[in-house]
Amino acid sequence: MKIKFGNVAENITTRKEFSLDKARKVLKGKKIAVLGYGIQGPGQALNMRDNGFDVIVGQRKSAKAGSSWARAKKDGWVEGKTLFSLEEAAEKGDIVMMLVSDGSCPEVWKKIEKYVTPGKYLYFSHGFGYVYNKLTGIVPQKGVGIVMVAPKGSGTSVRRNFLSGAGINSSYAFEPNGMKAKDVEEVTKAIGIAVGSGYLFPTTFKNEVTSDLVGERGILMGALAGVMEAQFETLRANGHSPSEAFNETCEELTQSLIRLVDENGMDWMYGNCSQTAQHGALKWRPIFKKAVMPVFKRLYNSVKTMQEAKEVIRDTSGSDYKEKMLAKLSELHNHEMWLAGAAVRSLRPHEAAKGNAASAGWGGRKVVK
Repeated sequence: MKIKFGNVAENITTRKEFSLDKARKVLKGKKIAVLGYGIQGPGQALNMRDNGFDVIVGQRKSAKAGSSWARAKKDGWVEGKTLFSLEEAAEKGDIVMMLVSDGSCPEVWKKIEKYVTPGKYLYFSHGFGYVYNKLTGIVPQKGVGIVMVAPKGSGTSVRRNFLSGAGINSSYAFEPNGMKAKDVEEVTKAIGIAVGSGYLFPTTFKNEVTSDLVGERGILMGALAGVMEAQFETLRANGHSPSEAFNETCEELTQSLIRLVDENGMDWMYGNCSQTAQHGALKWRPIFKKAVMPVFKRLYNSVKTMQEAKEVIRDTSGSDYKEKMLAKLSELHNHEMWLAGAAVRSLRPHEAAKGNAASAGWGGRKVVK
């Protein structure tokens, strides 16, 4: 259906238009091999399994208790039946889903390339591996359909939204690459419904990876954390207590205001705040925009010129990346703002009742003080 986004009309595919039953018919007889069980892999694999599709998982085998292999087994994937090495899964799959980390794409592709043969489909949830093929080496053979469904959220959200029945918005793109365009498009949309998308909107591989890298480094994560820290530290430097600084910086945003934005938009949120808040927000909005616009232009150019992609491949493929990443996460966790946040969360009635175990660290990892 056509939906107007401002002055632009876009073609949107909903679950009502492309039903789960239709998706099952399109993918009937096709074995779906999910390669990688880290961030996106679990959510998408479990959602498809719950929806009745023929799914197997490919993952590096590890004896470590906290490994992705162990997690897959815990989630019910059976070694030798539905859980295999990356190479075995790629060989068995009719649809090979590349859900490994971007940094490991070059290494993984070298291992599985010979199994991705004409008549199969190569699936991505991010344009990185395919668009930046000069860095990743991913150039599929003619006759391999190239498909992408990119959920607009983390793998955790993909699973949570599926279980709640809400679904998650996803963009999609496809390239026939020698196959029938209609067939590849049908398979793309069918997978989009299978993994639990609320609705699907069209994009291109290049546009997806560009907007995604800008968004993650920008307002979704990098800019958000940076602006929060700047306000928190300004309040603290001027004598405000940690609890007051955190509540005015984070708690009110996440527990109140952003929910109003979610319901009806930014203007509606403004309209349901005090006149003093409205006046100040309307005054300072253009000032902040002018201040950060040069940063966003610099960020976009860094993505466009592949500088960000080169750094991802360079840094995340290093043997010491995990240690460096954990050190930076420890620094973030131990920032006074987030230590105050842990205390504030523990005081929420529903969190206090369960002891707020998550405040001790992330993903069960011990935080270095």
